[in-house]
Amino acid sequence: MKIIVGRKEEQKDLQTYYKNKVSEFVVVYGRRRVGKTFLIREFFENNFSFQLTGMSNANTKEQLINFHAAIRKQGEMEYDFAATWFEAFEQLIHLLEHSRKKRKVVFLDEMPWLDTPKSSFLSAFEHFWNSWASARKDILLIVCGSATTWITGKLLNNKGGLHNRITKKMYIEPFSLKECEEYLHAANFSWNRYQITESYMIFGGVPYYLSLLKKGKSLAQNVDYLFFKTNGELRNEFENLYASLFKKHLLYVKIVEVLSKKTKGLLREEILKAIHLNDGGGFSKILNDLEQCGFIRKYNAFDKKTRESLFQLNDFFTLFYLKFIQQNKYNDEAFWSSATDSAQRVIWSGYAFEQVCFAHIQQIKKKLGISGVQCKVASWRSKYSDPGAQVDMLIERKDRIVNLCETKFSQSQYAIDKKYDKILRNKAGAFKQETGTRNAINITMITAYGLKQNEYSGMIQNEITLDDLFEK
Repeated sequence: MKIIVGRKEEQKDLQTYYKNKVSEFVVVYGRRRVGKTFLIREFFENNFSFQLTGMSNANTKEQLINFHAAIRKQGEMEYDFAATWFEAFEQLIHLLEHSRKKRKVVFLDEMPWLDTPKSSFLSAFEHFWNSWASARKDILLIVCGSATTWITGKLLNNKGGLHNRITKKMYIEPFSLKECEEYLHAANFSWNRYQITESYMIFGGVPYYLSLLKKGKSLAQNVDYLFFKTNGELRNEFENLYASLFKKHLLYVKIVEVLSKKTKGLLREEILKAIHLNDGGGFSKILNDLEQCGFIRKYNAFDKKTRESLFQLNDFFTLFYLKFIQQNKYNDEAFWSSATDSAQRVIWSGYAFEQVCFAHIQQIKKKLGISGVQCKVASWRSKYSDPGAQVDMLIERKDRIVNLCETKFSQSQYAIDKKYDKILRNKAGAFKQETGTRNAINITMITAYGLKQNEYSGMIQNEITLDDLFEK
């Protein structure tokens, strides 16, 4: 077996389900390009009893032709062309019954694409699992897909024949900072943790995007090459990404475009107003789809009710694209290399680093020594203080402490000056007064290289650095 960077828990699960003495049904899902197919193929070294990959934008006949080619290639017998999916799965049963392998691994990749309109694919698949495979002890069925909404709606939340039939659901997340470091070091990149964090703020820890980086080029040169060059490999990725996941993808794109302009998030009603759409169940599904696919997050402000939830864009790739590629009016192929100190980039990096911190809450809790303490992560904005105080990340703890977190992404130790000291004191005071909390307030600084010790640094109770965020 080849060494796979990261995915330690997922590999343990796959090993367990492979060794079990009963048939297992494993669903692997996650956003496009996150490495689902790579993980399964590399773990099993392509040693499958049968594998099939669905085709994008193909009709039922074309999908069945694809199935016919796959079963002819992987079987030792000739099979006629299957006119329906019921016939196709009967052929698959025949193939597996005659397989000499003790453990028969069946891998159906991009399964949502196989379920074309009026094809009865899902009914045939249900029949295959319920009437034959589940009754055996030698089948490991792995299905995979990027269309997370189809996976959750048709499989994970199935109310019909597949209800409670799934043995294991395995959501593949983007790499953490530590996993990105492991990946890049394995590829012989010499970037330090600051540079790796910058890359995370653009590519979001998506393995496929990292695989496109060229060793020997700086991060800025790679970004120019992939995004801003006329035929850059990621120049059209944004459209392809959303079109591959959502049928009416333009409406989904409208929503993320609106959210990209309001970094602190918007209420449901504010989104509807911005895109000129009437409320309805369909809109709830769209928001849920975006959340399930990891493009937006839903969160509550401190002491707010669920109906007042905010929706915030938290997909790094989408944010970067909308802020820079979509607005690159001058078609400058060296845009990123020449925009190092631009105001637009400084504002973006501050927000993107904040999202990096949200993506590494467990590492923050570990550094604070509260991994086992029940916590709620929220935000807060003052209604009364002048100037208006706001806290973008606070951790409310069951041990009666609230960490007010401030994030600063700088290339050296961050120095608190007199002006910023006043801002911090104003935030803490306004928060305590307006919320009426009796909990202790700990101001927590999350920076790249820590705080510079001076006359104002003493008010900070906790410091967290990049090294802490890179913990496993």
